[in-house]
Amino acid sequence: MRRTYARLAASLITVVVVAGACADEEEGGDTGATTAEGSTAEGTGTTAAAGSATTTAGGGGAGGGGRLAAVMEADELTCGSRSDLPGFAETNAEGEFEGFDVDFCRAMAAGLLGDAEKATLVDVSTDDRLIALAAGDFDVLTRNTTLTASRDGAEGAMFLQPNYYDGQRMMVAADADITTLEDMDGATVCVAAGTTTEGNVATEFGRLELEVNVRSFDEVEQIQTAFENGQCQGWSSDGSQLAGLRENYPDGPESLVILEEIFSKEPLAPAVADGEYQLGQALNWVIWSTIQAEEYGITSENAEAMLESDDPNIVAFLGGENAEGTTIDAGLGLPDDFNYQIVSQVGNYSEIFDRHLAPLGLERGINALWTDDGLMYAPPYR
Repeated sequence: MRRTYARLAASLITVVVVAGACADEEEGGDTGATTAEGSTAEGTGTTAAAGSATTTAGGGGAGGGGRLAAVMEADELTCGSRSDLPGFAETNAEGEFEGFDVDFCRAMAAGLLGDAEKATLVDVSTDDRLIALAAGDFDVLTRNTTLTASRDGAEGAMFLQPNYYDGQRMMVAADADITTLEDMDGATVCVAAGTTTEGNVATEFGRLELEVNVRSFDEVEQIQTAFENGQCQGWSSDGSQLAGLRENYPDGPESLVILEEIFSKEPLAPAVADGEYQLGQALNWVIWSTIQAEEYGITSENAEAMLESDDPNIVAFLGGENAEGTTIDAGLGLPDDFNYQIVSQVGNYSEIFDRHLAPLGLERGINALWTDDGLMYAPPYR
């Protein structure tokens, strides 16, 4: 897979973006404090990332956008991502991107272009991610970003099928004698700036009629330093992110505890620029492909053998002839064998999850298949 490692800045055009945020990012210097009782301390502005990136195509247009055709012509898919979140997207010792979100970018390249190695990952900051997407700095955002109404409607993004359902939680020191949020009355909680984490903490503590002081930071390292120095009694973010941060904590994961309470809904989803309906439609079917492959029992190890399955639905799904003796042409702008390419090169949903998130101690939970009482459900491919 072709990879780049460059901070993105927004293109030098005017892009009107609401400065919303979500608890889906562990990036945040101290920008001030908010209390659940209605007072808000002064904060600082956001910091734009430096640098630029070369893009493969222009932005969206009328009639479904032109990005899909441009990606196919360029024979490359660029994905906005990050490099510092264990399990989801980080760089290894060789400087290569790896993680859950990275594999979904690779799956998209395999589905569209027939080769997972034609994916290029670029590092984009929390504050710039939606601005850069709307400006056309990359093709698709695969960066653990929460789908919300305002983001989908007002921030120049069109969100796709969520590929991970999460919720905000609280992490505390194991020796802090804290077992529930109600034990944290008057506590200081550290969060990432530029996310809805700040508001979610204040809202939940207000609902519980508890006092809280919320401190926001621009970088993970700043939050961790403040936490280690006792400047905050709680560290709040999405549960999956806290699991990754806990796993890599200097004093070991056993020194931290993630409380059981979940106090927000955080459906994490890729996104394309508003108006890029054709590209978004095609990439939705890439996500559903990984889910349906798991339901069929197709893996990266047996995908080729499954081409000879006795089940005509499986054969048709992989690009072979269906029960009527024809291949399926769904008009999605994808090759007939896109499902086969995705699963054989990257794997099904379970393989991707087990490769990156299970090692963090995360269980499938609501991210299980619908047949296992989860939320993962793919429309029929026919």
